[in-house]
Amino acid sequence: MCGIAGFINPPDGREPRRILSAMADSIAHRGPDDTGLLATTTADGHFQVGLAHRRLSIIDVGGGHQPMGNETGQVQIVFNGEIYNFAELRQRLIALGHRFTTASDTETIVHAYEEWDTDCVSHFVGMFAFAIWDAGRERLFLARDRFGKKPLYLHQAGASLLFASEAKALLATPWVRRELDQDTLWAYLAYRYVPGPRTLYQGIRKLPPGHWALWESGRLTEQRYYTPPDQARATAPAQLGTDPVGDFLALLDHAVQIRMVSDVPFGAFLSGGIDSSAIVGLMARHTPHPVQTFSVGFADEGYSELGHARNIAQQFGTDHHELIVSEEHLIDHLPALVRFRDAPVAEPSDIPIYLLSQEARRSVKMVLTGEGSDEVLAGYPKHRFEAYAKPYHAIPAALRHGLVEPLINHLPYAFRRAKTLIAALSLENFEERMARWFGALSWAERDALLQLPPPRDPCRAWGLDSAEDNTPLRRILYFDQLNWLPDNLLERGDRMTMAAGIEARMPFLDHRLVEMVSALPADYRLRGRTTKWILRQAMTRLLPEAILKRPKVGFRVPVNVWFQHRLRDYVRDQLTGSRSLTRSYYKADALRKMLDEHASGRQNHEKLIWTLLSLEIWHQECLNAPTPAQP
Repeated sequence: MCGIAGFINPPDGREPRRILSAMADSIAHRGPDDTGLLATTTADGHFQVGLAHRRLSIIDVGGGHQPMGNETGQVQIVFNGEIYNFAELRQRLIALGHRFTTASDTETIVHAYEEWDTDCVSHFVGMFAFAIWDAGRERLFLARDRFGKKPLYLHQAGASLLFASEAKALLATPWVRRELDQDTLWAYLAYRYVPGPRTLYQGIRKLPPGHWALWESGRLTEQRYYTPPDQARATAPAQLGTDPVGDFLALLDHAVQIRMVSDVPFGAFLSGGIDSSAIVGLMARHTPHPVQTFSVGFADEGYSELGHARNIAQQFGTDHHELIVSEEHLIDHLPALVRFRDAPVAEPSDIPIYLLSQEARRSVKMVLTGEGSDEVLAGYPKHRFEAYAKPYHAIPAALRHGLVEPLINHLPYAFRRAKTLIAALSLENFEERMARWFGALSWAERDALLQLPPPRDPCRAWGLDSAEDNTPLRRILYFDQLNWLPDNLLERGDRMTMAAGIEARMPFLDHRLVEMVSALPADYRLRGRTTKWILRQAMTRLLPEAILKRPKVGFRVPVNVWFQHRLRDYVRDQLTGSRSLTRSYYKADALRKMLDEHASGRQNHEKLIWTLLSLEIWHQECLNAPTPAQP
């Protein structure tokens, strides 16, 4: 795991190595073990190329320095991620005549590019974002993995292109300005994150997951090479194997095993839910040593799952570590986490994940996590409830708007799931409903709160090109896999672990496992009220019944309570105080009413308060940060 940055054909002729060095220094946390720079000018002096790398050494600790080249040095790469099938690819490439000088998976990418050109990405099993400079063909090849586990940001101005693992590396150059893309604010307030490829910064965007980009002859072209299989209709049941549950278990077990390949100590994040418990149980099969596990909890017992995690740790004899998080950690660490993320922190759970990563870094440099299981195996309540959207809209509008919705909205907070259900189902537009399941504000609510003009160019989420005749479940899973997963959860996991200098690997997002599950009938994922059915069946001999039958709890941080009591004044000062940078965005009466309702307990506005608080901190720490000195 590493950080990469670079440019091609920059807007002016400033000294390139100093700019590359500044870009690399800004993401030093991603790679504390090593740094490498390459600055070159084409033979005719027409344009400059720069590559920068910060390394976290996991594979071939002594021989994996980057930028790394082929035998002639004409092809150079900077790479962030891991290629899990690099050993078998290496043997194929050697048989085809390629010569290797290191044991690094990075060199496998170089030779795969030489052999298969841009199609090399289809041969990789792993997580990756990389840039390859091909001097002989004067082209730059960029690529990002299928599900967007590893980030890649771009800034393009005419024939100039800058790229980096994090937006801050682009902002460390004299060529990229810190300017708010105001239109994306509306999207952020709907989703609690900004759907890619846009960001809150004008002129900075993401290369989408499953895409590659090619800069050649002053032009950038992009191509999508992978589409999550839930876009298409399901495979006919006649194509099923004789033991789908056994096949699933074998694929998951293999996905875990290949992600345990490492030249440094590793462990696992353990929440006590079925996903992380399954990962830990399977890891224990493949090592003679106790798996190191790391869990986080809260002083507020109603939110803590440490007891469940402790039971799993005892069952598999792990070397277990625990951490308690309090509201003081929020005030102490939120500004730093916003800086690490280059964006508002979408979830309060970023904070415990970051602190847990810091704790894990004392013992390991890599962890396995259960991320992606819900978006692949249908683990959220919304995956059950989306099927009710069409029947609900068949109820006469007068009855829905005049009776059902007012009645549910007046229920106390204890009925929060019913309130969320009706709030989402009441929206007839699919995209707006997708945002509402986990989001902060509907379009009407944004209009009621914001003083800003509505967007001229609305930032829209992906996932609307799912087959129109697809099932509700597959449509929502496809939407999740292209939006919620890469732009929120995977971004969170990458930033919070890399901020602590450790790598996170996600077996549930092995694309071969995803494709196998997607080919199954829907009831292998969602059966009645049972979510992730195939995983529960596969784990019957490995995990205790109490874990298998637990409903999804989610990684909830008690900010509802904190915002009502101990952090009430802190929040009010940040959002309405004289030094607030965002208070002019909101209608004062609407903002004050919302804060009062939450403080009194009449309504729970924790999602919205968190969303606004995080946006304010982003303005303070990122948008208004000083511009770096120009070389």
